[in-house]
Amino acid sequence: MAKISINIKEATIEKSEIIAGIDLGTTNSLIAFVNKESGHPECIKEDGVNSLVPSLVHFDPEGNVIVGSRARTYLVSDPSRTIYSVKRLMGKSYKDVRDHESYFGYKIIDEDDDKLVKIRVDNKFYTPIELSSLILLELKQRAEKVLSNEVKKVVITVPAYFNDAQRQATRDAGKLAGLEVLRIINEPTAASLAYGIGLDKNEKKTIAVYDLGGGTFDISILRIHDGIFEVLSTNGDTYLGGDDFDRAIVDSWLQKNQVSPERLSDKSFSQAMRLQAEEAKVYLSVHDSYEGKHDTLNCNITRTEFESITHHLIDKTMVCVKKALKDAKLDASAIDSVVMVGGATRIPSVKKMVSDFFGKPVYDKLNPDEVVALGAAIQADVLAGNQKDILLLDVTPLSLGIETVGELMDVIIPRNSKIPTSAARQYTTSVDGQSKLKIAVYQGERDVVKDNRKLAEFILTGIPAMPAGLPKIEISFILNADGILKVRAKELRSGVVQSIEVKPQYGLTDVEVEKMLLDSITHARDDMQIRAVLEAQTEASQVLQSAEKFLRLNSALLSEEEMASMRSHMKALEQVLTGNDKDLIHLRLDELNSYTAPFAHRAMDAAIASAMKGKKV
Repeated sequence: MAKISINIKEATIEKSEIIAGIDLGTTNSLIAFVNKESGHPECIKEDGVNSLVPSLVHFDPEGNVIVGSRARTYLVSDPSRTIYSVKRLMGKSYKDVRDHESYFGYKIIDEDDDKLVKIRVDNKFYTPIELSSLILLELKQRAEKVLSNEVKKVVITVPAYFNDAQRQATRDAGKLAGLEVLRIINEPTAASLAYGIGLDKNEKKTIAVYDLGGGTFDISILRIHDGIFEVLSTNGDTYLGGDDFDRAIVDSWLQKNQVSPERLSDKSFSQAMRLQAEEAKVYLSVHDSYEGKHDTLNCNITRTEFESITHHLIDKTMVCVKKALKDAKLDASAIDSVVMVGGATRIPSVKKMVSDFFGKPVYDKLNPDEVVALGAAIQADVLAGNQKDILLLDVTPLSLGIETVGELMDVIIPRNSKIPTSAARQYTTSVDGQSKLKIAVYQGERDVVKDNRKLAEFILTGIPAMPAGLPKIEISFILNADGILKVRAKELRSGVVQSIEVKPQYGLTDVEVEKMLLDSITHARDDMQIRAVLEAQTEASQVLQSAEKFLRLNSALLSEEEMASMRSHMKALEQVLTGNDKDLIHLRLDELNSYTAPFAHRAMDAAIASAMKGKKV
C-alpha cells in the first residue's frame, strides 16, 4: 500500500502529489488541477475535448454501473434505473423532497420521517452518498488516466447554503470513492478564486456570485479582505435552474401541438422531450431560431419566444438577488464585481438582466461550467503550499463527533475545519419516557465508534418524560484556537443543560493521526457497508416498535384479515433483521411501509372524526 504523505498541522500535502479540485454538480461534474508548468488551473478533458462528466448513474439489469456520458442514453430507454440530480438529495429526508418526487424518473423510498432519503433500483437500495461516490470515482479515474498519476486528495465544492448534514454527506461520498477530502469550500468562493479575486491578500472587495446551474440557483454576496472570504448573505432556489428553462420549452411545444401534459407521465417520452428542449436552449444562445421534430411533433421555437416564456424564471432569480442584498444590508451599487457561474448563464437574456440590475458588465470570460472546478483547483494548490501569500488558518486534524444509535459515529466538526469553530446538531430520544441520554464524544474518521478514539462521555439527565422522538436535544461543539473542545447538551423544551471540556488531540502523535486517516480511506467501503447494515437494522427495529404500538391502539380500525397480513409483513421483517443484507432489510421494510400506509390515513381520519364529533364547522 502506497504511503500518503500528510502534514498534520497545516493539512498540506507533499509537492510530488497531485491534489485536485472537484465541482460535484447537479447536472455535470468536473475535476481540475493546477498545471505546474503553466501555473494555471485546467479542467481535465476526456480525449482532450470535453471536461463535463454528466452527473448520471445507470444500473443495468445485471447490476453493472455506468457513469457519466455513457449513461445519458438510458435516461430515455431505462429511466427507472438511471439516477440524475442526486445532488438535490444530499443530506435530505423524504419529507424534504416529496413535493418534487414527480420530477425524478426513479423510485425514491416513501418514508414519511426524518431518515435520509434512499433510492430503490430493482431490489437494491442506494443512498445519495453511495451514488455521489460513483460520480467522484469516475472523476478520479478520468484524472488518473489523463495525468498518469494517482489522485488521492481533493477539495470539493458545495453550495454556500449547504448545511452540516449535506457537507458531511459530501465528505462521506469522497471517502467512499477512496479520496481524502482536505477541504469542503463554497462554490461562490471557488468561482471568485478562478477569476483571481481574493488571491491578493491586500485586496478588499464586495462581490456577488450569480450561479444558475442545471437544477439550482444561488446568489451569494461575499466580502473579501486579508485573503479571507466572508459570506455576507446567500439566497436562492434549490428547484430553479436550467432544467426549468427546458421544461418551459417542452410545455410550449405540447401546447403548440395540442398534446396533453399528462403525456409526460410516460417517463421515456418526457425524458426525450427534455433532452430535445435542452438542445434547443443551447442552440438559441447563439442563434435566432431552432427547428426540430420528435415523432410527429413539431419542435420549433424562436429566441424571442424563448425569452418570453422564460422571463418569469429570470425574474424569480432577481427576487432572490434583491433578498440577498437586503440581508447583506447593501445596495446594488455597493457590489464591485459580479461573477457568473453555471451553464444557464450563457442565456443572453439572463446575462443582460443581471448586468442591467447591477449597472456594470459581468465577469463571464471563463467557461461558466468550469469556473467552480478551476477555483477548487486553485484552493487545492493553496493547500499544497504552492501559493505562499495566501493565509491558511489552523485546522482540526481529525473529525469530532458523538456516538449515535447502532454504535455509529455522527460527525459534528469535520476534519480540516478551520479553528476556532463551532457547530451544533439536534437529536432526540429513541425510547418512550427516556429521561437520560449518554453523550459519548469521539475523534476519528471511521463510521463505527469502536474504530475511533473515545475522548469523553457524560450523562444529560432531567429530560422530561415524553414519547420517543419528541424531545429536542441540541449537541453543540465549540473548538477554540488552543484546540480545547467544549461539548454542551441542551434539551430545548425544558432548558436542561450539561457540558464538558476535553482536549481532542491529547496523547496522539502525528504518526498516529496519519494512521487513523489512512485507515479511514482504506476501510471506507467496508465501513459504509457496516454503517448501512446497522442503520437499516436500527430503522427496522423502530418501525417494528411503531407497528406494534399501532396495532395495540388501532386494532378496531382493522379487519382480521388486515391484522393477519400486517403481522405477516412484520414477521418477514423480523426474520431478516439480524442478517447482514441491508437491501433485503430495506425491501421488507418498504413492503411493510407500503402495506400499512393506508392504515395510517384511516387512523388519522378516525382521530379527526372523533375530535370533531358534535362540533359544527
